[in-house]
Amino acid sequence: MKKIIIFFIALRVFAYSFSQKTENYKDLMPMPVQADTLKGILKIDENFTIGIPDENPRIKTAATKFLRRLSDRTGIFLKKGFPEIIGDTIYTVEVKYDKKSQLKLKEDESYSIEIKNYKILLAAKTDLGIIHAFETLLQLLENTPEFYYFHNIKIKDYPRFAWRGLLIDVSRHFEPVNVIKRNLDAMCVAKLNVFHWHLSDDQGFRVEIKKYPQLTNNASDGQFYTQEQIKDVIKYAADRGIMVMPEIDVPGHATAILTAFPEIGSVKDTIYTLQRNAGIFDPTLDPTNPKTYEILDGIFQELAKLFPFEYIHIGGDENRGKHWNRNIEIQKFMKKEGLKSNHELQTYFNLKLVKILRKYGKKMMGWEEIASKKLPKDAIIHSWMGKPGQSLSKAIKQGYQAVLSNGFYIDLMLPAATHYQTRFVTAQYPLTKKQQEKILGGEATMWGELVTPLTIDSRIWPRTLAIGERFWSSKDVRDIRSMYRRMFKQSYHLEELGITHIRNVDVILRNITENQDITYLKKLVRIYEPLKYYTRNKGGAEYQSYSPFTLFADACSADAPDAVQFNLLVDQYLKTKKDQFLHSILSDYLLIWKDYYAGFSSQNLKINPKLKKIYVLSKNFSQMSDILYKLLSSQKADKKLLKKFETELKKMNEISSKTDVEPGVKHSFIQLVEYWKISKE
Repeated sequence: MKKIIIFFIALRVFAYSFSQKTENYKDLMPMPVQADTLKGILKIDENFTIGIPDENPRIKTAATKFLRRLSDRTGIFLKKGFPEIIGDTIYTVEVKYDKKSQLKLKEDESYSIEIKNYKILLAAKTDLGIIHAFETLLQLLENTPEFYYFHNIKIKDYPRFAWRGLLIDVSRHFEPVNVIKRNLDAMCVAKLNVFHWHLSDDQGFRVEIKKYPQLTNNASDGQFYTQEQIKDVIKYAADRGIMVMPEIDVPGHATAILTAFPEIGSVKDTIYTLQRNAGIFDPTLDPTNPKTYEILDGIFQELAKLFPFEYIHIGGDENRGKHWNRNIEIQKFMKKEGLKSNHELQTYFNLKLVKILRKYGKKMMGWEEIASKKLPKDAIIHSWMGKPGQSLSKAIKQGYQAVLSNGFYIDLMLPAATHYQTRFVTAQYPLTKKQQEKILGGEATMWGELVTPLTIDSRIWPRTLAIGERFWSSKDVRDIRSMYRRMFKQSYHLEELGITHIRNVDVILRNITENQDITYLKKLVRIYEPLKYYTRNKGGAEYQSYSPFTLFADACSADAPDAVQFNLLVDQYLKTKKDQFLHSILSDYLLIWKDYYAGFSSQNLKINPKLKKIYVLSKNFSQMSDILYKLLSSQKADKKLLKKFETELKKMNEISSKTDVEPGVKHSFIQLVEYWKISKE
């Protein structure tokens, strides 16, 4: 009976919330600039072929990947599994483009798709546009019960921003090459084009520098990328139209470097060891020591040869200068040079780095703390602090180009809707049209304190699909309901690229149960979300780099699917006030959820300490659902029920602090109770 109820809830929710599709391109993510559907379809069969104009590796890679994924999705045995150079044969898909991109910023990435009269034409100014066209075309795939097809359509598309990035921090937790590669493939789907590789921090130095083997011998725990691996990843990214930018964070966040070279630290005669906690630490490079620049010169020389991208990120963030303040010689140097603050000393340091980078043909990018009147304007400022639009506006008004990450910190475990609503320009910090041209774009940041190869994909995806749309599509594409519908639809397709955000949930849950039945745990995962912001590790006091990341919180995502649907319905319900259809759907959800604990208990699982916490959590959630169900069904005020709800809510908060999770519907529960109280007065 319960299964039947769940089935009908799903049908009703779909009918109400997720059936807004009117044309096939409405499932695309990111949404294109222009799409016009035409009459007719192109049926897909074993004779489907692709013709390309030349041997360009990017085009061949994109076309071959497309054929593999098309065959896998349809189950069709294609007669030709590889693209062919265009000859006299008639091809299903014909590719045309004008030139091969140099893979640098502000290259033309526009493309067009025309499906008409049993033929598909993909056209672009550069090969980058063709890569994007293939990704869009695959999302257009549809089917009837009998066959798969593409609807006839015309699409013209181009990106809103030139810089559409993803940062992956491999210092706090090392991520092997296969993890990086599968995320590069997923970046391609999201039409992201800059991979920001955060290679050094207090917890590890992760790139081989042949001149200084002590960097990886002493400061990597044996986990680092060889230069051959770096080259391999760069080529892999280039074949997918993605630029790769390294970051070596200096002068702060430098514990790993100082583990190898303590003599360039700002506190002399100190033995440095790698940090195991998260947080901000004091070890800082000595900007008055000539050897500091000698070593950095050697590091950046090798990086410049490895990485073709024109920018190198030098970090520059969160340097509180405490070790500078303690060093008498540094204080004397500042007085001699007329440097009145630690920021001016850091600018002195950055100007030295500008010269080093220029020597090797590179430009500087850094977090917003590097900005100063003396820093050259060809540096890029990476905005991450303050109110939305604040630091971005400040940097641009100082004459810099800037990239926005404030609002796109995906390690905060905020829902996709929060990131999706981030604005680059706000009324509080306005920019002229000319000034807005200096906004290069945005970048999602996956800081690595709380992720491992097991969990990192679930922290990046699928939310970064929504963020990718914010970087690519028009600023007017903002509908949250549409975003979630399309994001969840495209999410499972990421698995064909090797992304583990869905499958590894079961891996973690089996670990928790010691390979017992995980049926009800999977139901809870669809409701519960990890604590947001940095409340889980409380500034680094709770978790270390070697702590377990195989707990219930690690199985949960920032957008628990059932919670997302329920919250959207509650939002609509509170707006309409008296919609009985919505009232009925919400009541059905609560009716099912109130029995979760009973179902969980009936499994008779062998209890372990990890499971015991989840039993308590499940019981609390079921009781809250039961109370809320009764409240919504009540025809009059019931103060006893209200008191019970408040008691269980307090318990829920206590349980959350012990388990690092809370129901994604918690706020909606509170809103419904508040609405109920008002309606019964």
